[in-house]
Amino acid sequence: MNPSSTLNAPAASASLRSDASVIGLVGIAHSLSHFSQLLLAPLFPWLKDEFHVTYAELGFLMTIFFVVSCAVQALAGFVVDRFGPRPVLFGGLALLGVAALGYSVSTSYWMLAGFAVVGGIGNGVFHPADYTLLNRKVSAARLGHAYSVHGITGSLGWALAPALVVTLTMAYSWRVALAAAAVLVAAVMIVLLLNRDKLALPVKAPAAGQAAAGGLNFLRIPAVWMCFAFFFWYAITLSVVQAFAPESARQLHDVPLALVAVCLTVFMVSSAGGMVFGGFLASDPSRCERIVAFGFGAAAIVAVLLALASLRPWMVPVLFGVMGFSSGIASPSRDLLVKRSTPENASGRVYGVVYAGLDIGQAFAPLIFGTLMDHGQFRTVLLGLAATQGVLIVSAFKVRGARRASLAPA
Repeated sequence: MNPSSTLNAPAASASLRSDASVIGLVGIAHSLSHFSQLLLAPLFPWLKDEFHVTYAELGFLMTIFFVVSCAVQALAGFVVDRFGPRPVLFGGLALLGVAALGYSVSTSYWMLAGFAVVGGIGNGVFHPADYTLLNRKVSAARLGHAYSVHGITGSLGWALAPALVVTLTMAYSWRVALAAAAVLVAAVMIVLLLNRDKLALPVKAPAAGQAAAGGLNFLRIPAVWMCFAFFFWYAITLSVVQAFAPESARQLHDVPLALVAVCLTVFMVSSAGGMVFGGFLASDPSRCERIVAFGFGAAAIVAVLLALASLRPWMVPVLFGVMGFSSGIASPSRDLLVKRSTPENASGRVYGVVYAGLDIGQAFAPLIFGTLMDHGQFRTVLLGLAATQGVLIVSAFKVRGARRASLAPA
């Protein structure tokens, strides 16, 4: 037996346990970020009657949430780099719990709006804190799997929110449902506090070049803004799938309502499966742009089929599953695009700015695609979805080009 291999085995086992702990804890926290985003929307029918408001006014609560989250996300990166990700992550979780509890005791529309601001602040810290922890505490060989788990837990958070709050609302009341959501956040907070040592990360002193200009030098890197653009378009794509694509497919292919309700669930579950597979593909960072191109290219083909082909109703959820799996494959490599464009010691700032594109895209998409839906342009909605997926492919290679240009000798 090789003595060196015997000595290395415990170290490798310890590294695996450490990586798995960090990935699991960060993933659980991230699931609550997505969970909080869908707390109110499933309850709109009950809130509408309770507060005597319109759906447009209720939708404005989500606009408040994402606009605040966008602003906070860009600023939170600086706080993460200054004070470390752990206290910022804990603060974000605490605010999500306060927001959920505040929703449950609200007695007016404006109280809901105020707690939507609190929830948006809490939601805005997750990407800068999460990715700083993953990038600095997880070994490079497992980063693809870390990004995969991060994406899967986010999707599970989206799936859990409506299942929990609607079920409890129908059994008890919407106030009980939102109070239960606050209890869930508190329970996760306790788990993370008990394991806080595993999330400890020393704050690195900024390099001399970063200290200049208040640490804003990273904003001069073209690849950072290319990544921002990529996530803006990604958010539009996701928003269309979540809000408009199933209904468009129903109108075009006479899909029964019961089957339409399954489409988004199938997409999310299939996307999670694609993320697992994509985590293995992302083990080689040099091919991340090609994986993104393959995943979103296949998804765009499916969107075109949904728009133009003559389909039987049962085929629609199947195609949503294919589109979800293809998109999921691209997810870990999507995150590697940002990792490879991030300067040393600027992880929080870069991820804060780049992922602000998600919130802006989610706020922007309903304005365009909602108008198309109101005018019965269902085929255009699906073709627009395919077009945005095509833009993602171009954007991925633009990121690579900008990154290579910045590394080229002057």
